[in-house]
Amino acid sequence: MKRINEYKKLFGVEKDIDLKLLKKSYRNLVKEWHPDKFQDGDVLKQEAEVQSRAIIDGYHFLVSMAPETKEKDLPAYKETISTAGIEDYQHKGLLMEITYTDGTTYEYFGVTKPIYIKMINSGNINRFAKRNIYPKFTHRKSKKTREEA
Repeated sequence: MKRINEYKKLFGVEKDIDLKLLKKSYRNLVKEWHPDKFQDGDVLKQEAEVQSRAIIDGYHFLVSMAPETKEKDLPAYKETISTAGIEDYQHKGLLMEITYTDGTTYEYFGVTKPIYIKMINSGNINRFAKRNIYPKFTHRKSKKTREEA
């Protein structure tokens, strides 16, 4: 959740992510912080390189969570959670990452440690996730592949 809020703050997104406004904000930020805008040796050049990477990462992250993107990817997501089993899962902070047997990986935001513990102690992890994780937590498809996970 912290990462979501940081990126939303960077792009000036209040509540829901509007792709048109996000793209406009992205373009303005890239123009402002593009490293080529600064001369070699300029103190701000290194900061611009860091900022431009954060802007690009944040843009791709927020686009993957936009309602339009989620709606477009919904059939594939439903197919994965209904037919593929959970192959691997990790929990760090409030982020749970689940890798499925079909090779896709999704991130779920806001999953607390007690919920994670209930999941690993449940008799059927897939059933627990279908009832308690999928319908309740914000998700996005991760770019990780099965080999990286």
